[in-house]
Amino acid sequence: MKEKRQKRIIDLIENNQIETQEELANLLIQDGFAVTQATVSRDIKELNLFKAPLKDGRQAYAVAKHIELETSAKEKYIRVLQDNIVSLDTAGNLLVIKTASGMGMAVGTAVDALEIKEIIGCVAGDDTVMCAVKNADRTEEVRFYLEHLKK
Repeated sequence: MKEKRQKRIIDLIENNQIETQEELANLLIQDGFAVTQATVSRDIKELNLFKAPLKDGRQAYAVAKHIELETSAKEKYIRVLQDNIVSLDTAGNLLVIKTASGMGMAVGTAVDALEIKEIIGCVAGDDTVMCAVKNADRTEEVRFYLEHLKK
């Protein structure tokens, strides 16, 4: 039941702008799932959902879209990001990552290794990585996801 519920949560979040746990719980109840706020909270944590900004300034839950790597490999790439990203900024469908001096290539490689579906490519220099995002509407979401990994 948990797996079915979590698949439904992902589907709901990908197709709706859900801002609160209560809103998500109500949608699940409408779909016939017996859930409490605590259950929804645990599911959000287990699914690694995060709040992404909407165009109007509000925030809604989002699903991190990346292919799972082996835990040790994923942790290594995340450590590279944590240790070397100085700042993240967006311009249209571009995500600009400023890094520690000389670490642009390593950060670019780490971003590529995470295989974030929204990123179609990265160009890395000495201390800057520019990532092209497929859809400009998702650029802020990708930035928030990478900031979340940075913590």
